[in-house]
Amino acid sequence: MSIMSSSENEETRAGNEAASSAAHDAATDAAERNAQAAKSTHLPDGRPPRRSGDGWTYGSDGKKHWGLNGAAGLMLVDPERGVLMQHRALWSVEGGTWGFPGGARDMGESAIDAAVRESWEEAGVPDQDGSGIEILETHVLDLGTWSYTTVIAKTLRRFDAVINDPESIQLSWVPVDELEDFELHPGVAAALPTLLELLRPHL
Repeated sequence: MSIMSSSENEETRAGNEAASSAAHDAATDAAERNAQAAKSTHLPDGRPPRRSGDGWTYGSDGKKHWGLNGAAGLMLVDPERGVLMQHRALWSVEGGTWGFPGGARDMGESAIDAAVRESWEEAGVPDQDGSGIEILETHVLDLGTWSYTTVIAKTLRRFDAVINDPESIQLSWVPVDELEDFELHPGVAAALPTLLELLRPHL
């Protein structure tokens, strides 16, 4: 068995702290670059590869909607901090408004899996496998050939969101009673009374 001296232990600890600090700085720099890109009205360079659900389609309302297989978003609630809200990139549809992390569903992907995946890709939360949260309710806006599912979930431990791509100007935990003070995406604004009604029994 190898026994390390106190000086070797200190060197190892210092090296681990330096590596952790460097990784944190790199993540912070990336988040700042993405947030700056989100403030442009032009599509950013270096967009992620297209997925099977990416594309425009029309719903029964006659309007164009994103997601060939529908779309989903995650209304993630931290009991202490509120709901994770995304200030949407200016280049996106209804850019500059606030909504939930989310996006198009892949072919064959469930709404819950899509909401969790999109939130992880855009905000780094929850864990990639969806652990650390409890799914509470779902709400579906069904427009025939297109649908949007809001997945309401509660955190089981603390998550710190980070801007992982240029789709977010800002990410913020907003107290439930302050949500209506924000300039919400029209779809979120329309669904909010129902979403809050579904959420309240779980608070």
